[in-house]
Amino acid sequence: MVAALCSPAKEMMMSECFDLIVLGAGSGGLSVAQHGARLGARVALFDADALGGTCVNRGCVPKKAMWYAAQIAEMHRLAADIGFDVAPMSLDWARFRQLRDRYIAGIRQRYATRLDTAGIHVVPQVARFVSTDTVTTQQGLQCSASHIVIATGARPRRLNIPGFELGMLSDDIFTLDAPPKYIAIVGGGYVAVEFACLMHGLGCKVDVFVREHLLAGFDHELVETLAASMQARGIRMLRRTQIKAARGKPGEVTLETGDGAEHGVYDAVLWAVGRVPHSGDMGLEEMGVARDEEGHVLVDACQNTNVPGVYAVGDVTDRKALTPVAVAAGRALADRLVNGRADAKFDDTTIPSVVFSEPPMGTVGLTEQQAHARYGDAVSVHSGRYTPLLLMVAGRTEQSMVKLVCVGEDRKVVGIHVLGPGSDELLQGFAVALQKGLYWRDLKAAIAIHPTAAEELLLLH
Repeated sequence: MVAALCSPAKEMMMSECFDLIVLGAGSGGLSVAQHGARLGARVALFDADALGGTCVNRGCVPKKAMWYAAQIAEMHRLAADIGFDVAPMSLDWARFRQLRDRYIAGIRQRYATRLDTAGIHVVPQVARFVSTDTVTTQQGLQCSASHIVIATGARPRRLNIPGFELGMLSDDIFTLDAPPKYIAIVGGGYVAVEFACLMHGLGCKVDVFVREHLLAGFDHELVETLAASMQARGIRMLRRTQIKAARGKPGEVTLETGDGAEHGVYDAVLWAVGRVPHSGDMGLEEMGVARDEEGHVLVDACQNTNVPGVYAVGDVTDRKALTPVAVAAGRALADRLVNGRADAKFDDTTIPSVVFSEPPMGTVGLTEQQAHARYGDAVSVHSGRYTPLLLMVAGRTEQSMVKLVCVGEDRKVVGIHVLGPGSDELLQGFAVALQKGLYWRDLKAAIAIHPTAAEELLLLH
């Protein structure tokens, strides 16, 4: 365990010393700060934003709440299809937003209580480096530590095109007083697909403009199946389309594409064109901390930067931008820095992830394309399509899909991909099995739970 650099003090002085300084109170920063404090370190945590960072306040949590609302609306429509006498239903947006925001405020309060109980010095200010072991704030506070962790996250990317200000960023969509009637969503990643599906589920007319790849990094076959499902539901998707300008005024926006075509008029536009690391104006360049062209802080497998004593976790790095990844990296780093576990690092080889689309799509391990690139002809693929029982009873024909990617004669499973209702929940257990070393024979020997979506992975040929 590290020794305290200075004796503990209840009140923060204008200059203090700590064992560990963390810049950023999002998922990664909270993880390393709290775990470090539990292990006995004296910790200072700097962030001028709300506790919880993007995930809690402008990302995973409020997005999932909206997805649940869209799921309820979909189930209401399905209820009519299977014979329920249902009355027209509309969402009281103001009440929903109040309930959602109250829940998020509760999360922030619980974080504050835990941080206080742990004795972590929380400073609601922005800090920047003045040396490799010292940070300062505009208010004049200066703190030093032998270990400083950068966990400042990322923010939505902005485009340098005319009329960009007429649209929203993902942060803004949670402040809407009412759902738009007709929305254009520009982008092809998680944010674009998820909001396209949930806004459509809540009754909005949706156009999606994809410049290049839809959901890059996911299995191509499942992505195309999802795209077909989205379009069948009424979402208009324009692919290989680049937006050159937005014109009009708020509430009446027209989008101009690279070929000169115009689309709209939209009463809302969501720019979902990626995220950029929050690494500027922190003194990193002066300290010689290496970053890539996008601004991501470069780290090794143990979260070390190129500068001794300076580390980074979460979306500010070039690692996979997922909350559990940041949390795992933070815990492992605290174990190494405070608990003396020199080899502590998180396993990033089998990271499960889910797109909360309609239907949801999940993946863990290698895609078919990645496996062929790595193992060549040793790859075998087993896939199947099915219509979930509830949808079949309702007379619907939408298909779900499952896929296993295996390697070698013994068919070791290196990738699992699922698309359909329940994918978000069923994938977790399979991800654990994959991480422990899963083979085709293990799945064939398992007893299926019938009738479920999960059994489809056991029934593949």
